[in-house]
Amino acid sequence: MRYIFKFPDIGEGLDEGTIAEWYVQKGQSVEMGESLVKMETDKVVTDIPSPKTGIIANLYGQVGETIHVGDPLVEFDLPGVDGEAAQAEVEKPTFEEVEEAAGVVGTLEVAGNAAFLPATDEVETESKESTSKPEKKKKALATPVARAMAEELGIDIHEVPGTGPAGRVMKQDIQQYFDLGKQHRQKAGVAPAVEDFGSAIEVQKLSQIRKTIAKNMILSKQQAAHMTVFDEVEVSSLINIRNKYKAEYDKEGIKLSYLPFVLKATALALKEFPALNSEMKLEAGELILKKYYNIGVAVDTDDGLVVPVIQRADQLSLKELAVQVNQIATKSRKRELGLDDMKDGTFTITNFGSIGGQFAVPVINYPQAGILGIGRMVKKPVIQGDQVVPGTMLPLSVSVDHRIVDGGEVTRFLNRIMSFLGDPIALFMA
Repeated sequence: MRYIFKFPDIGEGLDEGTIAEWYVQKGQSVEMGESLVKMETDKVVTDIPSPKTGIIANLYGQVGETIHVGDPLVEFDLPGVDGEAAQAEVEKPTFEEVEEAAGVVGTLEVAGNAAFLPATDEVETESKESTSKPEKKKKALATPVARAMAEELGIDIHEVPGTGPAGRVMKQDIQQYFDLGKQHRQKAGVAPAVEDFGSAIEVQKLSQIRKTIAKNMILSKQQAAHMTVFDEVEVSSLINIRNKYKAEYDKEGIKLSYLPFVLKATALALKEFPALNSEMKLEAGELILKKYYNIGVAVDTDDGLVVPVIQRADQLSLKELAVQVNQIATKSRKRELGLDDMKDGTFTITNFGSIGGQFAVPVINYPQAGILGIGRMVKKPVIQGDQVVPGTMLPLSVSVDHRIVDGGEVTRFLNRIMSFLGDPIALFMA
């Protein structure tokens, strides 16, 4: 009996993923729970386990291709299943046979146990009315990178011979087609209308993380009314305390940065200003005040910005926060974050000062109400009493959804964080 396994909904609003690696191949026997494929989603890289024990009949999608939740992923042959239901399944055409008959290879939609061709102009269907209409071009079979490159170079991808599987047009096919055309133009003495930059460009496919960042940034700007407050706090006392205990933490293998202090200060301040730890449901006319304090920390990685979440940050000691910070940084850069590491954030901190930035306007991690930005520490002269003395200033900025938080409240919230960082002992007295 044939069974078609579709890309499942793995939660957290993920509706698509990119195939990073196949662990199985056609004809291979697999056990239930065995990993089939590694998928890169917009938040994590995760393995998809097999829902059945059986033999791989077909795989749908190649490495680098993006598929959506509900799209066919793997077709199984389930030995030992017989009877009328099994016979009916055997008599149905396989996905490959349907594709071959239609002259296309692509994603098919599955309803129950039946296979249907997608209702788009990728496939020509014959009818009485269609005989009098001009034939449409079938959509060329090509990789996403090849499509983008063809569009950039002004090439009709339907005219490019494909050398990939099933005649798929690859990136190198587009480049070869373009180079041949360039040679013909040069031989004919035809000058291009504009300067030819074809060999001086590089087309990169957007990663799932980058696409998600783009969508979330647009969503945040469209849905939230951004407002940002800037200030800076003198942190000589904080520097002294951190330097005093840094060596002790190092002995335990814990790197003590300034971020755990900021996390502790932010969690305590959120308790005093609950609107900053909320979410607005405008259509329902509700403001959801959250009584838990899960703070996301933006981490800069080679693949893009990710925001793992430190759960119940208000309940953790400074040492526990330092351990959490080290763990999420390591997991982020190794691409080992799971869905549990990314969910249920109520507020976000971004540390652009760690790479040299001093001031910035952070974009709210919608639908959260606010985000705290940390800048680079700078030594400046400061006034103490009537004396000008050297000091170290830490720039801070808080962006909020102005629909939820008024200017006075966000300023008092920022002042409270600054009071904790200016006098770190207060963190343990609150």
